Amino acid sequence: MQICSAREIAAFVEDGDTIVIGGCGRGLATPEALLEAIEQRFLSTGQPKNLFIINSLSIGDGDKRGLNRFAHKGMLRGIITSHFVLTPSLQKLISQDKLEAYCLPAGVIQQLIREIGAGRPGLFTRTGLGTFVDPRHGGGKCSKSSKHELVELLHLHGQEYLRYRPFKIDLALICGSAADTKGNLSLDEEAVTLDCLSLATAAHNSGGHCFAQVRNVVQTGSLPARSVAVPGVFLDAIVEAPGQTIAYDTPYSPALSGDIKPSHTRVQNEPSEIARKVIARRAAEELIENAAVNIGFGVPAGIRFAEQRKQLAERIWLSCEHGHHNGQFLGDSLYGAALGSEALLSSLDQFDFYSGGGLDIAFLGMSEVDRHGNVNLSKVNGKIVGPGSFIDISQNARKLVFCGLLTGVDSQVEYRKDKLKVTRNGTHTKFVEQTDHITFNALNAKTNGQEVLYVTERAVFQLGPNGLVLTEVAPGIKPKRDVLAHMGFACKVDVQRKMPEHIFNAL
Repeated sequence: MQICSAREIAAFVEDGDTIVIGGCGRGLATPEALLEAIEQRFLSTGQPKNLFIINSLSIGDGDKRGLNRFAHKGMLRGIITSHFVLTPSLQKLISQDKLEAYCLPAGVIQQLIREIGAGRPGLFTRTGLGTFVDPRHGGGKCSKSSKHELVELLHLHGQEYLRYRPFKIDLALICGSAADTKGNLSLDEEAVTLDCLSLATAAHNSGGHCFAQVRNVVQTGSLPARSVAVPGVFLDAIVEAPGQTIAYDTPYSPALSGDIKPSHTRVQNEPSEIARKVIARRAAEELIENAAVNIGFGVPAGIRFAEQRKQLAERIWLSCEHGHHNGQFLGDSLYGAALGSEALLSSLDQFDFYSGGGLDIAFLGMSEVDRHGNVNLSKVNGKIVGPGSFIDISQNARKLVFCGLLTGVDSQVEYRKDKLKVTRNGTHTKFVEQTDHITFNALNAKTNGQEVLYVTERAVFQLGPNGLVLTEVAPGIKPKRDVLAHMGFACKVDVQRKMPEHIFNAL
């Protein structure tokens, strides 16, 4: 197996190459040294140019690292990914229509790459139907420059499906912990496994090449067979990067890789804001024993620290799309990592579990909700941010609880004398006549028999046969004054009870 420098790998990349890239979030399992070398070569020589890159869960630091390294004029022709939150430089190119960009669900991207590696004619799935990735609603195109039809609608045995079309892959760039001199790759010291094997398979079987960055090169035979995630037959060269971190600015940690269990868990408190506490506590009322659960980031993340969740900690099964099962899921710069996980799957296997309907309940965020119950989380203030794993999860979980403040993040409430009082309404109308994007399709949810709730700090809505129905209000909240007056449409009101009083204790 060739052992090369990052600069040598960068020199191998040709103009116009289609490259799949491993990694996610803020540098988890990311071949950053390879990405940096490719960027430096372009800045020095103007090559390679017109690249097309694919990454499922997006990589970046909100500034210059990760996929942001490709945001130079002429370097990038196009991109397929699931969100742009960490890549504002790419987001800017999209808004200026200087980039052919496609936003697809993260799980769909991973499953499609697996199908490419297996030589099958694309991915056939119902995930994405009725959303902005459905060809009837844009096909995942993010700019006027996006001309390719990546998704098509099919009818099989009276059912609608989407076919995500395959494409040829020239290069795969992946990251591991160690590789032996025959190229056998281990990820044992990484915080996530992700989809490294399927990326390598797709590149190899497309007639392309796969290059891996590792922290250490070891002697052949020193890696246990069960520790090898990618056999050397899939790789063309490896790059040793001794300074490789487990995430950006985070050195290797055996606790993050799962090599040791923490002797104690970190103290994690509820959100400090009253509104977010109320949402988390009310949403957590929907937890039941033995449920398979996914909790999203943002407002829903507070559910992990709600007392109801703590009481059921050993009686629910919590997982995230990155592959962790149970354990203490981390946020911020380590989102996607966990401490004390009981199991760690590849993200691809995890998405198969989700897309097959394995989740009993999912708690997710919401940027906009319309009268029909559709949710937008992928386009905010006119900018594409993307769905991440939202579509994969929301379309297939049996029950959904969307969480968010009624009038935006700048709203404020206080709780006095057993009553919730709105002290300031936010400036963002979240409940609108029609969402700017459809990231969750309410009609499909009703057809599929999903139960759907929308939890805010002052009211709870349900998805009814004809759209949204107001069913609960907090103590002291007047439906017309405090809720309906701040919505962009007339909502059916069927208030049968107040939000449970105990969730307002010790706010």
